[in-house]
Order: sequence, then C-alpha cells, then structure tokens
Amino acid sequence: MPAGPGLQPLPAGTRLLHIGPHKTGTTSIQGALFAAKDAMAEHDVVFPAHSRHPMEAALAVCARPGMMGDARPTEGHWGRLLDALRATGRRTSVISSEFFADAPDDETIARIVDDLGRDRVHVLITLRPLAKIMPSQWQQYVQNGLRMGYEDWLDHMLRKAPYEKPNPSFWRRHRHDRLVERWTRVVGAENITVVVVDDGDRGGLMRTFEFLLGLPDGLLVEVPDTANRSLTLAEAEMLRKLNMEFRGNGLPDELYSKLVRNGAVMHMKNTCRPAPDDARITTPTWALEAAAGIGAEMAERIGTMGVRVLGDPALLSVVPASASTEPEPARIDPEVAAHALYGALVVAAEAPARPAARTVHQTASRELVRVLGHRVLKRLKRS
Repeated sequence: MPAGPGLQPLPAGTRLLHIGPHKTGTTSIQGALFAAKDAMAEHDVVFPAHSRHPMEAALAVCARPGMMGDARPTEGHWGRLLDALRATGRRTSVISSEFFADAPDDETIARIVDDLGRDRVHVLITLRPLAKIMPSQWQQYVQNGLRMGYEDWLDHMLRKAPYEKPNPSFWRRHRHDRLVERWTRVVGAENITVVVVDDGDRGGLMRTFEFLLGLPDGLLVEVPDTANRSLTLAEAEMLRKLNMEFRGNGLPDELYSKLVRNGAVMHMKNTCRPAPDDARITTPTWALEAAAGIGAEMAERIGTMGVRVLGDPALLSVVPASASTEPEPARIDPEVAAHALYGALVVAAEAPARPAARTVHQTASRELVRVLGHRVLKRLKRS
C-alpha cells in the first residue's frame, strides 16, 4: 500500500487514465480491473471499456495503425468508449491502455484529455527499469514482424544515432522522462501520478490501483494470461526467421496477422509452457549498463517535474547481474514447433472461401494444398 505524508486516494468522480507505457504491468492490471468490474461497481468505481483492453479506441484517437496486418481502428472505436464513459455519470472510472503513450503530439494529448473531461482526468504512468523492458519489447516487436536479432537491435537502439531504427516507437514510449514531460505540459503536474513498479513486489501495482481508486485491499487479483507470456529465445528466433522468409517472399500483411500472429504464435503461447531450462532472452552487460545510465537520467528529470511519484525511482538505475557471458543455444522443442504449425493450419482451415480470379497469396492454404495435391496426382499418372 502506498504511504507517505498527506497521501490520499483520488477524489470521488475522478477519471483515472492509465497510459502505460508498454511492458510496465499493463496487461496484468487490465486483466484484474476487467475481472473485478462488477465488484468495483459496488464501490462506485466503473471500468467502462467493453473488453479487457480498449486498444482500438486508444489507437484511433492517437491516429496510430493497429498491429501488422490488422484493420486500422476508426473513430467509431473511440466514440463507443466515450459513450460508455459518459454513462458512468459522476462515479469514479478507470481506463487503461498503453497505446495512449503513443500519442504523437500535444494536440492529440489535449484532445484525449478534453474528450474524457479535463476537469476530472488524472493521468497514471507506470514505469519499470529499461533493463526489464528491452528484451520484452524486442520479442513483442518480433511478434509484429521484426527481423532483426536482439543484440543487433540493442546496438541500433542504444548506439546508433538517431536511435530510431528499426522501431521509432521504442523511445517514444520508453524515454520515460520525455513521456511524463509531454503529458505534464498538457494536464499539469498536479494531475499526474508516476508509479515505479517494483518487480520484487508482485502485488504492489494492484495495491496501488486499489489505493488510488479507494477500493478495498485485495479486491484486484492478477488473472493468469498465457497469451501474454513472453517468448523464449528459441521461440523468438524461430519466429524471427519466419519473419525473414515472410518478408522475403512478399506475402501480404493480412496473412501474417491471421496465420502467424493470431494463428501460430497465439496457439504456441497458449499450449506450451516454457521449461525452467529453456534459454531466455538475455541482455549483454554493456546494454544493461547503458540502460541503467539512461534510467538514472530519467529518474532525475522526473523528480524535478513536480508530479507525484510512488515507489522508488532508484530502481530505474539499478544494473542487474548479467545472467551469463556465454549465450545459450536457442534450440526449439519439436513439440513447440508442432503447436505453432498446428495453430497456423487451424486458422488456414477456417478461412472462408474466396471468389475467383485470385493470386496464390490470396488463396486459403487448405485450398492451395488441395489444388497442389491434384496437380501432383495428375503428374504422377502421366509419368
């Protein structure tokens, strides 16, 4: 439970806007809030989103595209969330999406705050050390088509100015001092709370949300979510190699979304539990030290902005012990590979039939196999 002189929960009727950023416990808190929405309502706290994560609404208002191959969100998504929020009346409410951190400029942030009700909005920003974020964010980028290996990616993010390739969104999200500064310019320091997440206290983030929202202790409970687990090194490398083949053959992004991310990867994560001896994504010592140095700079700057800070900012500059000097081999378990392939086949088999005059890339995999099978049989008969 947060503690300190004069520290009080947010006023009743506040609209708490949790903007992440990514990889700071967002999925855990979103799952807990959604699961407890009926219980929270008994305490006049409302979770107005119709799903665990109103990602499409956040992407729409920030004018950002969705994941690779997904349909682009529309203003309708944002409008529906606002309608649900207005229906809450004067009760306290909470909205959480890490994609709000992707707001590109002050005008977009101002629009978000104005649409939500500027006089009632309080912004919550959760932070974790960069050393914890980097491997998790890299494998998430791999799940969205990235082809670059981890150490090469670290080299680009930390050593190669202007540090924007291949993922310009990384520092937009994770240069946390600038993120806090952008939102402070628009909403004011008195309307922002920064929470430094302590990975050593698993329930700490839940207790912080309960305190701020005036909820009973223990009401928010983490909900297991296998679909959100990080990939092992072998799984990430298998997917990265597949990304290289996918891009190299010019296949459409829509196919990647359906067969790879929502087929192979989703089924693999839901059915395969990593073993204790599976090789994990490890960060080299030079990158850990660089990340800690940036973390110290960010903590110092945030401390001068006048925002409320909960947790220990010193955690942002800790250099964790390097796991190993020798990288472990990334060997994929045949069962894991089989589950990934099966997930893609299931999605392909469920794909609806398409009209005539199609290219090979536009044809469902099941139909392609059938056509190729017939052609092979004809050739065998002729020979």
